[in-house]
Amino acid sequence: MIKGVFLGLVLLFGGTAVQAAQPQPVELIRSTADYVLKQVRARKAELEKDSSGIYDLVQQKVLPHFDFRIMSRGALGKYWRRATEKQKNEIAHEFQELLVRTYATTLLNYSDQEIEYLPYRGKPGDKRVTVSTRVHNNGGPPIPINYRLYRQSNGAWKIYDVVVDGVSLVSNYRGSFSAEVKKHGIDGLIATLQKHNKQQRGV
Repeated sequence: MIKGVFLGLVLLFGGTAVQAAQPQPVELIRSTADYVLKQVRARKAELEKDSSGIYDLVQQKVLPHFDFRIMSRGALGKYWRRATEKQKNEIAHEFQELLVRTYATTLLNYSDQEIEYLPYRGKPGDKRVTVSTRVHNNGGPPIPINYRLYRQSNGAWKIYDVVVDGVSLVSNYRGSFSAEVKKHGIDGLIATLQKHNKQQRGV
């Protein structure tokens, strides 16, 4: 199911939207999608030869819309309160790199799909909203993908979770993070994430 979650991330920022103008949280998703997908299509051959470009694209245009500290807090669950500030920062940093690399790799393999934006139920004063979509993929049943966002004090929206077919990205990692902390402590989890990310970088 974790592959489905990352498919959700890819579809969040790439695809053909079925419906027109939407409130601000949906427009955030749409405008980012238009830019990222245009870049991937135009630079497909270049990015397949040198993947560093796709990482730069994700870092610059996608990551600013996510709150990885809140996502890390949710993934760590009850253990977040036990972590020092240094540990929290390290977990957020490593978790971000993990998602960036997995997302970027998946994005390179992306093929066009249609995204249907369901009726928006949020109110103007809401501080937390869910953008609900359905992805139509190769004639199969549509995949429900929901994006959870919160509004910052400056009015900007940040994504703090993605739910694909009922499975939360944050909750998906909570089980593995919890198991690692129980075995090796919070520093052990950090070490495991660091090791994985180094391997992905080829270090």
